[in-house]
Amino acid sequence: MKLLVSLAFCIAAANAQSIIESSSFGYDRRLSPNPDSIPGWRITGEGHTPQILSDRLILTPPYPGNTRGSVWAENAVSVPEWTAEFQFRASGPERGGGNLQLWYVKDGQASVGASSIYTVGRFDGFALTVDSHGGRGGTIRGFLNDGMTDYKSHANVDSLAFGHCEYPYRNLGRPSRILIKQTSSNFEVNVDGKTCFQTNKVVLPTGYTFGISAATPDTPDSFEIFRFALRSDRSLPAHQQQQQQQQQQQTNQQPINARSSDYGAAEDRPASYYTTSEQQFADLHNRLQLLNHATQNVYKDLAALARNSDSRHQELLQRTASTRDQLSAIDSRLQRIEQAIQALQRDVASKDYRNQFAQLHKAIETSHLSLTEGLQSSIFNMIHAASPRMGLFIFLIISFQLALAGLYVAYKRRRANMPKKFL
Repeated sequence: MKLLVSLAFCIAAANAQSIIESSSFGYDRRLSPNPDSIPGWRITGEGHTPQILSDRLILTPPYPGNTRGSVWAENAVSVPEWTAEFQFRASGPERGGGNLQLWYVKDGQASVGASSIYTVGRFDGFALTVDSHGGRGGTIRGFLNDGMTDYKSHANVDSLAFGHCEYPYRNLGRPSRILIKQTSSNFEVNVDGKTCFQTNKVVLPTGYTFGISAATPDTPDSFEIFRFALRSDRSLPAHQQQQQQQQQQQTNQQPINARSSDYGAAEDRPASYYTTSEQQFADLHNRLQLLNHATQNVYKDLAALARNSDSRHQELLQRTASTRDQLSAIDSRLQRIEQAIQALQRDVASKDYRNQFAQLHKAIETSHLSLTEGLQSSIFNMIHAASPRMGLFIFLIISFQLALAGLYVAYKRRRANMPKKFL
């Protein structure tokens, strides 16, 4: 019984930090009750549309690259002391890359959007960056800006970080957990239960909004967001904590039978204890009432389990709808191919194609003979047309000889008519 009292006190102490539902998601069993949106948050993407699953939000897909995604809270934070829990996972190829930012800035959707720490302009607030800075396995760095520095045009953005730690975040196979806690005297960033950096010189004002953005290069990493839970720090004053501790000690010192009624359990007494019918009826009534309450609790748990199972079943059906359509199309195509093959087999088995083959053979033989004869005549005609003509050749020879004879006769006559010189 002491264990139950201690457990109840621990639960009450843990509930001292209440979740701000308007600026949180993923703290329940499902990421969102709606399949295409998250209540209180605005989702945008460049080059793709971020995908909402039952337990995660995929800001950047594993393919293609050069994409951006962001999710911004629509309501500003109104409490000065808070704790933000952020769970994410990054996975990709060996040389993949990208960066993930957690923002707490003024007018975040308008001033930052889906920008990274290297492409954002002027912003007023805080940014936590997760990337592979400097070629290391991974780093987590914190940046501050009062709206005066333009990060996009700055020569060395990395030098503006006020806190950092090394953290290999890629391909861990599990979600990484980042806890950011702000109190009136301290600002701390915790990663997987270990302090990354802290300072007592940073106090972020109220009225700013939280947001998450991711950007990837050609070889991308897939950034998945599992949870963002914002809790307000409502710690009790010291004197109230002392009163609770005193009450707990007094309760632990009470007899077990005296405290049994506080937990709704009926005392076990012998049958001789109940001497009148009124006492017996009252005991029976109390036990039936306790049994009824327990049955109602079991029914509520079963109803919640049934609703959860139905929602998961519907989600699974939505995922497999496209697969079923593709399988149906493939099955219909296979059936048509099978029917065509069966018809072809029946035609081949039921008909005799010897006559057709004989006719085909005869047609091929006739075509071969005609082609051979035509080819021979064509070749002969080509040779005959290209061969020189003998008559022309003889005519040319005789003409040449006659020309020589004529020239010789002319030469003799001219020589005979020339004057002779005597010595």
